[in-house]
Amino acid sequence: MWGGGAKSGGETRCKCKCRCTTRGSSRTGESWSHVARCPAMYPAGPAWPKLRVLRALWALLAVLLAPWRLWAKEDIQECIWHVVLIKFEAVGEEGRSDRFFDLEPLESLNSVFSLLVDAPTDQNEKYLGFPYYLKINYSCGGESSEAQVRKGHLTGLKPLVLVTFQSPVNFHRWKIEQLQIQMEAAPFRSKERCNAEEVCAMSWYTPMPIKNGSVVMYVDVRSNGLGPFIQNKRFHVNINGFLQKQQDNTLQFTVGNEIFNLIPRYFINVPSRPLWHTVNQTPVLILGGIPDEKSVLLTDTSFTDFFLVELNIDSCWVGSFYCPQASFTATIYDAIATESTLFIRQNQLVYYFTGTYVTLHESNQGSGSWVRVLANECIKKLCPVHAHGNGSEYIMALTTGKREGYVHFGTITDGRVSFELLPRQRSVCEGLQVVNCSIIWAVFIAGDYNLLLLVQMEDPTTRKYFQVVSYDLVSNYLAILYTIPEFIPDARGLEFLMLLGTESHTTFLMVPKGMFYNQYSNLLYIWGNFLLQSYNYENFIYLADFPKEQSIKYLVNSFRGDMAIVTETEEIWYLLEGSYQMYKLFPSRGWEVHINLQVMHQSSVYTPNETMVTLFYEDTKLYQLVYLMKNQQGQLVKRHVPVEQLLMYQQLSNHYFFKRQGSHLTLSFTNFCPFSVMRLRDLPNPQVYSRQERYQARPPRVVEPSGFHNENSLAVYQGLVYYLLCLHSEYHKPYADRVHDSTWSWSNKKQDQDYYFYLASNSQSPGNVYIDMASYEKIYDLKADYELPERIFLDKGTSYVFSVFLRVGGQSLEFTPERVLTSEELKSTVDLGVVLADPGCIEAVVKQKFLINRNSVLFRVTLSDKRSCFDQGLSGHHLLETSMLLKVAGAVGHCFQNTHQGPRMQGNLMVPVLIGCPPGKRLAFDITYTLQYNRLQNKHYFDCVRVDPEMPCFLFRDVFYPFFLIQDLVTGDSGSFQGSYVLKVVGGGPTLDTIREYSEEEIYRFNSPLDKTHSLIWTTKNTTTTKDSAFNIMSHQSLGIESRS
Repeated sequence: MWGGGAKSGGETRCKCKCRCTTRGSSRTGESWSHVARCPAMYPAGPAWPKLRVLRALWALLAVLLAPWRLWAKEDIQECIWHVVLIKFEAVGEEGRSDRFFDLEPLESLNSVFSLLVDAPTDQNEKYLGFPYYLKINYSCGGESSEAQVRKGHLTGLKPLVLVTFQSPVNFHRWKIEQLQIQMEAAPFRSKERCNAEEVCAMSWYTPMPIKNGSVVMYVDVRSNGLGPFIQNKRFHVNINGFLQKQQDNTLQFTVGNEIFNLIPRYFINVPSRPLWHTVNQTPVLILGGIPDEKSVLLTDTSFTDFFLVELNIDSCWVGSFYCPQASFTATIYDAIATESTLFIRQNQLVYYFTGTYVTLHESNQGSGSWVRVLANECIKKLCPVHAHGNGSEYIMALTTGKREGYVHFGTITDGRVSFELLPRQRSVCEGLQVVNCSIIWAVFIAGDYNLLLLVQMEDPTTRKYFQVVSYDLVSNYLAILYTIPEFIPDARGLEFLMLLGTESHTTFLMVPKGMFYNQYSNLLYIWGNFLLQSYNYENFIYLADFPKEQSIKYLVNSFRGDMAIVTETEEIWYLLEGSYQMYKLFPSRGWEVHINLQVMHQSSVYTPNETMVTLFYEDTKLYQLVYLMKNQQGQLVKRHVPVEQLLMYQQLSNHYFFKRQGSHLTLSFTNFCPFSVMRLRDLPNPQVYSRQERYQARPPRVVEPSGFHNENSLAVYQGLVYYLLCLHSEYHKPYADRVHDSTWSWSNKKQDQDYYFYLASNSQSPGNVYIDMASYEKIYDLKADYELPERIFLDKGTSYVFSVFLRVGGQSLEFTPERVLTSEELKSTVDLGVVLADPGCIEAVVKQKFLINRNSVLFRVTLSDKRSCFDQGLSGHHLLETSMLLKVAGAVGHCFQNTHQGPRMQGNLMVPVLIGCPPGKRLAFDITYTLQYNRLQNKHYFDCVRVDPEMPCFLFRDVFYPFFLIQDLVTGDSGSFQGSYVLKVVGGGPTLDTIREYSEEEIYRFNSPLDKTHSLIWTTKNTTTTKDSAFNIMSHQSLGIESRS
């Protein structure tokens, strides 16, 4: 029996015009009740079906569809990684975890490194360390974690940790790069008392590195292949800039006071709400919607753990003639998180709070308190902008009352918030020449500087109608893009319908409520009691699978091709972008089967009485935040929504039949997937396209036979990892080193490696640690991992080429010869399509090859840049965001691959594509070759009195021949720059300490051959100039530069 509300103890029954009463237990142990209107029945979390009313077929199907892990539990245990963050001085302590708050490097490592006399370290170097470690262990079902960790260590298990630093929003301040560091964890005995001879409790540790410009870090943990089988797992380890240290060294929130009691009324019977934030850039997420409380949920681990915080805001509510308020409440209705700033709306008031992030901002001071903005405005809604652009993040506040028809457009740059009233010249109502209108939603497309508005028109002579309006922030041009039909179209059994104006309609009014835009696929959605989608904002497709009796409350997008939809009655629907069929995940038969399997597994994250708080995507997987009531105790948990399993269960439960074999019937299922095997082949090495720079670091080896590290050896590991990343940051400079490798200066110490190894072999290493310099290096040759990169960068005609292998048939368990298909049969069975979001910028060529003897087809896909959508720009700046979608015809919702982690959807692959000058490339001054060539041409040697290899001197009267290199910091490629360039002297001074930047006027006078003030600093015999003849154009074949006396 499916109900729309969460149930506790007794039964819940609904009749027309009834009141639904649910009895359960409150935090005081007394009974309580609530009243809800039917049929909405909040909170509509996933309800628990009654086993006694399930048909026998469903029980049988649940057993048949149980994952293989259920039957193989005795052979393969399910193990899971655990990672916590701990302070440097707390290593070895059990039961402790710390928040990511302190960012100052540790300066206490010199005492440790001073002992390493005969070691490949520099005694003149000051070694620093990071303030945190990652503590790693794992657990398996049915056995204690301590015993499992000891067993893993004795069988050779070593966790491998990959830390990925997310690039910052403001590329004007920080260099955009895709940086990773891979570390091997070091075993360490617990400091707790132990009666065993060797070890009782132990864990593995790695330094937790910090990088300027990054506040979001992903930690991926995997096994080295020895010991038990443990699935790879990703953890979100983000810096929390909304904490401050008290005098007793405890941490307290700056935004408010933490509440430790999760009262059931905060969640039970409360509608779910969207989780709004800047995608992939937000370290701290915020979620409001707690009734009659100015409290929010905060998390810096994507709700692996969380805090309930009562905000320190004044809650001053003022109604007026211009801003009428029917009622006031303390509830935080809208909450949006950006990279360093949180926004909330309470009634008509808007506040923001900027956190303290010393790795992002020049000033390490945050807001200190909540700042009220738009104080004289009446704000009815905040609209998020999920994607950042142009080095900033954005937010929009919709007005009502005296400012109806305007949008307050907010820009957040480095934590500084500013608002602008748009449209600039006149309101939307005046621009569209209507008496009354109301903006009910806004979408900002940063790449086009375009604002899309969903506007409700009120005309005295007609009914209300809705239009999509475009406002160009550059030209201030306001235009109507689309008028939404008054009534819902009649699709007449079709999955979708192109709206041309000639279709018939039902009697149901179309009630739009919001819009959503995906900047990668260029898809615009309009949603309400319907769902429309468009690629060009003007021609729309009606998706008919969504029932017109329902109304969408919010959309959730993975930006990798998946979208989930939550309705006002808490139904959950699923849509794969690029397709038109929608799937109901909850309530559904698939969910019913899934629930029964969870009962068999005795899962602790499913209960009969539960309420969905929010729904969100994390790393392409769909998650719920759910409030559970179990044994009169409330609990807030994050759990995975197994979309693939639900679709598979639903498909099999809808398409089964009985087949007679002899005297009995057998249960069979119809397979609608056009292929049996899908694989990616011939994938190129990923780094040149993903632009991932990766370093590798292993812990120093310890002399102790057991292999356990001590505090000093871990401190050495800290210092070496810190120094490795320092070498990386120091390599980012406008001139090229002698060797194109950031670790080249450190690698020189490898010449004495045999000596250090000899000392270690004879237990003579200083400090009882052996440092292998080959363990600290940059990796340039990563191999493809049988899957497409997370994103693909293309530049100036480059191409990404790979193959897709599809096999037809071969799924039968009967030992019968398989019929060989002809090429025509293969061609009619499987086909591969490619959907490009911007076909004017990129192109795809697909060539197919039939493998007749294998009943397979091999598709060769070439994705290329067309050299038409890029500008000359700095590395990683102003990239065009687009995407490629691979689709196997007929695969949507039908094709699944069974893996050890459960089924995985196949047949649809969406990859973001970024066009422009990719990150990790640079134009560098070639000091080495410039010095050699100038000495050869000028016939003599000249340099500074005090030679500085990083800043050579050239003689004033000599002709100067500069040379440049194009270097790829990701792949290690380096070559001479063969293009043209304009050289300008942009600063100078009599000494190094007095060098200053020149003004534009000075730059023109000092560099232009057209200068009439006799201020020209240099000249050249080249005759090529810019179009206005203002500056000379140089190249690697130029005749050199002569200084003017």
